[in-house]
Amino acid sequence: MLKLYEVRGEDVEFRPSPYCWRIRMALAHKALAFEPIPWCAVEKERIARSGGGTVPVLVDGDKWIRESWDIALYLETAYPELPALFEGDGDRTKSVFIDAWTTNVVHPVMAQAVLLDQFPLLAAKDQSYYQERTKRKFGTTLEDMCRDPDGAVDRLRNLLAPLQLALDRSDFLGGDRPGYGDYIVFGAFQWARVVSTRRLVDDDSPLGRWFARLLNAFDGFAASQPDRSHWT
Repeated sequence: MLKLYEVRGEDVEFRPSPYCWRIRMALAHKALAFEPIPWCAVEKERIARSGGGTVPVLVDGDKWIRESWDIALYLETAYPELPALFEGDGDRTKSVFIDAWTTNVVHPVMAQAVLLDQFPLLAAKDQSYYQERTKRKFGTTLEDMCRDPDGAVDRLRNLLAPLQLALDRSDFLGGDRPGYGDYIVFGAFQWARVVSTRRLVDDDSPLGRWFARLLNAFDGFAASQPDRSHWT
């Protein structure tokens, strides 16, 4: 069986990582069973065979693949007989844009809204690591970065206006069925759902309805991960 190393919290069942959720949904899309391997950020030696120090890491036999994008490409190549994550080269190129936009534009603003809510739920032995990582990545403390979460939500909603428009015209970013581009964006909103009670979008908006469709896809696979209210 495939194995997926993914970030855990103080509760071993807590799964906050948006990047790991991209791959969780990709595996569900392809109906591939996998064994989730809970992992803490300070446990670099456990994934050293992947050549890096971050997750997700997928293990398939003797192959260790890291980085969500590379894992998605691997799944598409290794399991071509299963439902496709990309509808051709054009869809793959579009997904490159979606990946860059979500990672570099959406995540930083979303982090300002939810990271302070997430911090107490992290594994205790990871908390110092994440505090230092925030300083390195953003050049400020976690508290300063998240001093105006309501303002961050407002900025995020403005950023998401083009996405709302697209999803008002189509059920998914790929048309009438989801693909990897959807799972990239979904990972961000699943992260927020799991770590914070802060409402980022209206349930009855195009984006809210899209999120609900993906939460309930694959027999409610993503919905089965409890939201923030469960962990407090």
